[in-house]
Amino acid sequence: MLFYHSGTCQSSDIFKFEYLNIPENDTGIKTQRYKALFNLPIKLNEKKDYLITGLEYNKLDVGYSQNFPFDQSELIRFHVVDLNLGFITKWNENWNFVTIITPRFASNFTSGTITDDFFFNATATLWKENQKAEKPFRIVLGLSYNSTTGLPIPLPLISYYRRFHPKWSYTLGIPKSTFKHHVAKKHTLEMALLLDGYFINIQNNIPLQNNQVGSKISLSALIGTLGYQYNISKRMSIYATVGRSLVQEGKLRSDDRKDVFVLNDEANIYIRTGFKIGIF
Repeated sequence: MLFYHSGTCQSSDIFKFEYLNIPENDTGIKTQRYKALFNLPIKLNEKKDYLITGLEYNKLDVGYSQNFPFDQSELIRFHVVDLNLGFITKWNENWNFVTIITPRFASNFTSGTITDDFFFNATATLWKENQKAEKPFRIVLGLSYNSTTGLPIPLPLISYYRRFHPKWSYTLGIPKSTFKHHVAKKHTLEMALLLDGYFINIQNNIPLQNNQVGSKISLSALIGTLGYQYNISKRMSIYATVGRSLVQEGKLRSDDRKDVFVLNDEANIYIRTGFKIGIF
């Protein structure tokens, strides 16, 4: 995905490379995004405590075919870098405890790095699963804090997965809910509803009308998708999805996060493909 800027979910992937294309819509904006992620779990002891270290990098290239009443040169390329540091331990016989802190740099980086480029995310969750049950399931419950939301409190995090039939499974949660048909061992079809978006600093403020200034750019979208996944092995797969935003708002924001200019509130097509290695 692009970035769900509320940070309510941490990736379960060990390695991922993904390409996303959002073609031009009626507002004249198109976006391409390249994503690379690597997480390294390090076993600490025989209790199966793990230290998780990782890095995620996203580059967004944005194109404009229509003119806006301001200089768009600051809004062409953006970078987001996440550093992940986590710890997994056995809470009790049934539950694992997972905590992750994620410093983030999100900016157009026109002049190196500055203080406003820095954001901070953190999550703490309890994770329970039974893959050997007649109907395998997974439950994740916890709290998530993200400095980009503007809310100074942790927000609830919940996800529930169940494989209720050998060929069917679902996941209910935020930012993504899915319904999957496991056609065969190697082939999976998926319908999904997900939240997507980003929140990024603009280093050189953009003067707007009415003496307002754009210093941040954000996108929030609710997207429905259809996808296909080819399972190379139990943990490794390639995938492709196509979808459309049901609700979408791309905006310039002020330093105090107020909306100052609407860039894109029209539906977009979302086309995504990639390769990943996951822990489940």
